[in-house]
Amino acid sequence: MLDNEAREIERQTVAILKVLSESTGSLGSISIARSLQEHGVYLSERAVRYHLRITDERGFTQPLGRDGRMLTSKGLEELRNALAPEQVGFVIERIASLAFQTTFDPEKRSGDVTINTSLFLKDKFKKALSAMKDAFSAGICVSDRVAVADQGEKLGDVIIPEGHVGLATVCSATVNGVLLKRGIPMDSRFGGILEIRNSQPRRFVAVIHYAGSSLDPSLAYIKAGMTSVRDAATKGEGKILANFREIPAAAKPMAEQVIEKVKEAGIGGVVLMGNTSRPVCQIPIGLNKVGVILHGGLNPVAAAEEAGVEAENIANSGLLDFRQLGSFWDI
Repeated sequence: MLDNEAREIERQTVAILKVLSESTGSLGSISIARSLQEHGVYLSERAVRYHLRITDERGFTQPLGRDGRMLTSKGLEELRNALAPEQVGFVIERIASLAFQTTFDPEKRSGDVTINTSLFLKDKFKKALSAMKDAFSAGICVSDRVAVADQGEKLGDVIIPEGHVGLATVCSATVNGVLLKRGIPMDSRFGGILEIRNSQPRRFVAVIHYAGSSLDPSLAYIKAGMTSVRDAATKGEGKILANFREIPAAAKPMAEQVIEKVKEAGIGGVVLMGNTSRPVCQIPIGLNKVGVILHGGLNPVAAAEEAGVEAENIANSGLLDFRQLGSFWDI
């Protein structure tokens, strides 16, 4: 009986974390109780407050006075772990959702872009920045525009925890979003490790298909120590994070024009665009499709990890106004 009660409390707690993860701002107990009903969970305002005290104690939520609660990075991780069995394909759905919400206009250089958020210990942040320089300098990134936040501040959907500094890097899903707004659909197939030789992309040596994963491939590769971004940046020989997409062949001329405008606005990320139905870096392409390889937005952070500076990374962590980003070289 007690086990059943404990499981029910955990189910309700996860539901509350899910509601908070879907909000762009903080929520109070009344708003949470109403939103829970949409998930088939019926709790009184008092019961919600009880659960929030538990999530506060566990570090999953952060109280903001009368403004309610916000999900912490620890809470987001707990939510992903709790939902992992039912979230196969979560990554591709998240990419599609954020791409749809991306409003970046390269001509106006305004609007929201998709970001990744990385959390560094304050006393390690300078070392991390130093280790990232070569990757940014070599263009092994989506953009050299970043945002920095201190504890208590927010980047995307992530609140920066105590003792940490948050770094937002532009995610390759931004390219998906910009193309989508111009009527060009982009099929996100997988994230992989791309081998670089003589400063040119050669082949993928590891791939994880988004449709079959509940974890962003870049996070898995970084933690497994499978990258050598620093070598790729300084020697032209190494292994970097890359994402593989496909677009309709008929859309290639327009896509090239849009991508060039996006690049002029400070967001690049395209490693290579292939030809109709022709393999790209040894990856077969569908009929009347064109393969596109994009840099992983977390490549600079992977370089920091290679230098021994650990980070907690949240890929596809939300949206950020492009005007809030500044040059990495100004940090």
